[in-house]
Amino acid sequence: MLDANIKTQLKAYLERVTQPIEIVASLDEGSKSQEMRELLRDVAEQSQLITLVEDGADARKPSFSVGPKGGEGRVRFAGLPMGHEFTSLILALLQAGGYPPKVEADVIEQIRNLDIELNFETYISLSCHNCPDVVQALNLMAVLNPKIRHTMIDGALFQKEVEARQIMAVPTVYLNGEEFDQGRLELGQILAKVDTGTAARDAKKLSAKDPFDVLIVGGGPAGAAAAIYAARKGIRTGIVAERFGGQVMDTMAIENFISVKETDGPKLVMALEEHVKQYEVDIMNLQRAAKVVPGSEDGSVLAEVQLENGAALKAKTVIVATGARWREMNVPGEQQFRGKGVAYCPHCDGPLFKGKRVAVIGGGNSGVEAAIDLAGIVGHVTLLEFADDLRADAVLQRKLYSLPNVSVIKSAQTTEVTGTDKVNGLVYKDRKTDETHRLELEGIFVQIGLLPNTDFLKGTIELSRFGEVIIDAKGQTSVPGVFAAGDCTTVPYKQIIIAMGDGSKAALSAFDHLIRTSAPA
Repeated sequence: MLDANIKTQLKAYLERVTQPIEIVASLDEGSKSQEMRELLRDVAEQSQLITLVEDGADARKPSFSVGPKGGEGRVRFAGLPMGHEFTSLILALLQAGGYPPKVEADVIEQIRNLDIELNFETYISLSCHNCPDVVQALNLMAVLNPKIRHTMIDGALFQKEVEARQIMAVPTVYLNGEEFDQGRLELGQILAKVDTGTAARDAKKLSAKDPFDVLIVGGGPAGAAAAIYAARKGIRTGIVAERFGGQVMDTMAIENFISVKETDGPKLVMALEEHVKQYEVDIMNLQRAAKVVPGSEDGSVLAEVQLENGAALKAKTVIVATGARWREMNVPGEQQFRGKGVAYCPHCDGPLFKGKRVAVIGGGNSGVEAAIDLAGIVGHVTLLEFADDLRADAVLQRKLYSLPNVSVIKSAQTTEVTGTDKVNGLVYKDRKTDETHRLELEGIFVQIGLLPNTDFLKGTIELSRFGEVIIDAKGQTSVPGVFAAGDCTTVPYKQIIIAMGDGSKAALSAFDHLIRTSAPA
C-alpha cells in the first residue's frame, strides 16, 4: 500500500513514539477493507510499539481506531486516511504514542478541563484541503480528554450515510448526533463553541495588551508581508486576523508565484506563518475586526481596533489587509441551500457530487478551472456565463470545450436556485431573448469573483462604489495613520504577489508616518 520511500519517512516519524499504540480495525470482505488492511499492516511494521488488531466490531466498515495499548481508541478513521488526510493519521499515531503536540500549554489545559461528553463525527473528502485541519484538531482533543471522541468519515466511501444526513459540503462536523458546523475550523474556533467562556477570556487578555506601533488587520499575503517589513524595522508589530492565510487557504494550484514553479495555498500559508514567526510579531488569530476608530493626525491619540468579542487593541498606525471573500449570486434560494447543493469550493465538495449533474456559475479562469476539475468527477457540468463570451484564458477554454460532459451557456443570468430539502435545479434568463429556462441539477458551484472584506470600515474610511478601500500610491487611506493593502483595496489585479508587494509598501509607509509623527516605541 505504501511505497518504500513513504515507509522510510513514516518509520523516522514513528521513532518519536514513546508509548505502546493499538490500532483496532473493523473490516469486511470488500476491496476497501483489503486496502485498509494492507495500509495498517504497512504502518504497524514501521514501529515495534504499534500493535494491529483486526477483529474490531465497529458498525462502520472499513474503519479503525487509534489509541494507547489496553486503553480506549477515541480517535477513529472510517475510510482510508490517504491524500491530504495521511498527515492526520501520522499525527494521531504520534499523539496517541506520547509525542507532545505543538499546541500552547494553556490550550492543552483548556481541552483537558472540558467536563462534558463530546462525540464528534467529521465528514470529509480526500481531495479537501480544509478537512485535515478540522480532523487534526478534533483528533487532538480526543487524545487529550477521555470524555471526547472523534471519527473521520470519508463521504465518498459512506455515501448512504452522507445521503441520509443530506451532507453536500465538506468538512461537515456532527456533535452528539446533531450538526455542529461546516467548513474549515481551527482548534480555537472549536473550543470557542464548546467552551462558552472562551470569548470573554480572550477579550480580557487582548484588551490588556500594550499599544502597537503597527497593528495589521488581516493575515493573508498582504498582512504577512506587512508584518515582516514592519518587524524588521524593530517596531512593536501585531497581526489580528480572522483566519491566518485568508483566501489563499482555499486556493489549490498556484503556478504564478515568481521563483516558485508550483505550490498550493495551504503550503504557501504555512511558509508565510513560519516566516512571520521568525520575528517578534504578536499574532492574534481567530479574531474578527468590528470597527476601526481613528487616532489623531499628530499621533497624540492612538487609533483603536475593536473586535467582535468586545476587545479593543490600540495602535499608533493601522494597516487594513482583510482581503476578500467569494462573491455570492444574491438570488432566491442561494442562502437557503448553501451547503445543501450550493457550494463555493469545487476541490473540497466536488467528490460529494460523483456522477451527478452540476452547474458552475462564472466563465472566468476560476469558473472554467472548476468546470474542468468537476468534469472528471461528476456526470455532467453546465457552465453558465453572464457575458456574451467566456473570460478565461484561451488555453483553459480549449480544454473546457474538449470535454464531452460539459455544456456552456453564455448570456445567462441565474435568477433562482430551486429545491426542497436540497438543490434540485436553477432558473436562468437568456439575456438576449429574455426567455426563462430551468436546469435540473444536484449541485451549483459559484465562481463569480470576490468581494472585499470591508463592511466594518463603512463610515470610517473612504470606500469605492465596489466597497474597496481607496488608497494612494503609498497605501495611505483617507484617514491619516491608517493604511491598506491587498485585495480589499482599489489596487488593480488581485494577485498574491501584488498583495505581498502592497503589504510591504504599506508597512514602509506606516514606518515613515511614525518617524514623522512620533518616535517609535
